[in-house]
Amino acid sequence: MITVTNLAIQFGKKVLYKDVNLKFTSGNIYGVIGANGAGKSTLLRAISGELEPNKGTVEMGPGERLSVLEQDHFKYDQYSVRDTVLMGHQPLWQNMKEREALYMKEDFNEEDGIKVAELEDKFAQMDGWNAESDADQMLSNLGIMDDKHDKMMSELSNNEKVRVMLAKALFGHPDNLLLDEPTNDLDLDTVMWLEEYLSNVEQTVLVVSHDRHFLDAVSTQTVDIDFGKVTVFSGNYSFWYESSQLALRQAQNQRQKAEEKRKELEEFIRRFSANVAKSKQTTSRKKMLEKLNVEEIRPSSRKYPGIIFQMEREPGTQILEVEGLKAVEPDGTVLFDNVNFTIEKGQKTVFLSHNPKAMTALFEIINGNRKADAGEYKWGVTITTAYLPLDNTDFFQSDLNLVDWLSQYGKGNEVQMKSFLGRMLFKDEDVQKKVNVLSGGEKMRCMIARMQLKNANCLILDTPTNHLDLESIQAFNNNLVQFKGNIIFASHDHEFIQTVADRIIELTPSGTIDKLMEYDQYIYDENIKEQKAKMYGTTK
Repeated sequence: MITVTNLAIQFGKKVLYKDVNLKFTSGNIYGVIGANGAGKSTLLRAISGELEPNKGTVEMGPGERLSVLEQDHFKYDQYSVRDTVLMGHQPLWQNMKEREALYMKEDFNEEDGIKVAELEDKFAQMDGWNAESDADQMLSNLGIMDDKHDKMMSELSNNEKVRVMLAKALFGHPDNLLLDEPTNDLDLDTVMWLEEYLSNVEQTVLVVSHDRHFLDAVSTQTVDIDFGKVTVFSGNYSFWYESSQLALRQAQNQRQKAEEKRKELEEFIRRFSANVAKSKQTTSRKKMLEKLNVEEIRPSSRKYPGIIFQMEREPGTQILEVEGLKAVEPDGTVLFDNVNFTIEKGQKTVFLSHNPKAMTALFEIINGNRKADAGEYKWGVTITTAYLPLDNTDFFQSDLNLVDWLSQYGKGNEVQMKSFLGRMLFKDEDVQKKVNVLSGGEKMRCMIARMQLKNANCLILDTPTNHLDLESIQAFNNNLVQFKGNIIFASHDHEFIQTVADRIIELTPSGTIDKLMEYDQYIYDENIKEQKAKMYGTTK
């Protein structure tokens, strides 16, 4: 349990929030949401003790242990992978080091013997004899194979370090757990494992994430940071989003009577409760929403970008034909081979692979930026494309301002360019910023504005939710669902795939798995699991 009393945090004159009084209880997972800069990560840092609040206190239950997903991926470079995970349970790790030091003493005496006996008893109480095997199992579950458990952290890639740090945070069943963007750099299979793991914990968990499906799957409560306040609501992110949109529509309809509003809200809560209860993502611990006071529902202050893709030309029946494509990395790794498919009119196709480089290679090939190692592709004569690459670094090497930068990619005067930028939430003096100083999220919004200028009938999107906040992801997702043209994309966002894609093509080193079905059906189909295992040369 975590109790926050009269908490206030401000930086200079900017007050993030004040008079925060909350109690986070065991058995609940709290999804922390808020616009960029609202103070989501700051709240977790204040709770962990990393940041000293301007006012107030944070307390945990007597003897309770707190674990935090750390962001410094170089902090443990001098330790082995397994030892780094074991350090996640500090009392156990300290016990192990003390015992080891005593056993190493050359002048071991009676007093040392008594101390060792005490340490051994505590070690057994903390299940220390199973600690190393538990750490190994946690690492394997997160995709770190056995042959790397004894390696030094400095030998791992950054992606692997992220997984080890997550294993460290989860290890030893801490009483209170703080997770800031835990799904970053995880593949979809590992995210699913983490969802299942967290759905069975009985600790107090606070999690910040831009992954909507993950938040919906694990959270029992939503902590919304808005209007300079921190408020806890029953239910998950989707409930919060739909209810805030309903409140916004009601606020815009000033003529609606108070009693009518209340009935509409109560009916919404009943319908949503029923839907959540039937959802396969629901855990047994999810709380019913009848506790929610309808008066608490209010429109959010967040701004959603205006992402609107329109087609200048209706596509013909021939979209894209791919025959015998192969891509090989410089080190000889086969990303995919013998890839054959034909995209039909109106299809929205997601590409998957155990190796994310495979999708990027395919998209670079069909956009003419990379030569295939074998095979060919052909676009229909009526098809116009707009491409959102995974790496946009080269687009932002100049010192142009946003208006001049965007003008390179479409027709229109300065007013029209400012209009496109305004849709993407660049206002007033923002449009005069130099593009080489933009944040990752700002660059992505610029790239989306660039795509909108093209009025293409086929969108190619390589991991489009990278660096975007929840509001931008939601707006992007909503428009792609409505888009009438073709979409070819890759994503690690479960909700994005489930709501947009109607076709799934998985790229493997020995061919493709090609299915017309929803993503949820695809990932749980036992026959497909067996097919994938054979094509990747692994066990099911």
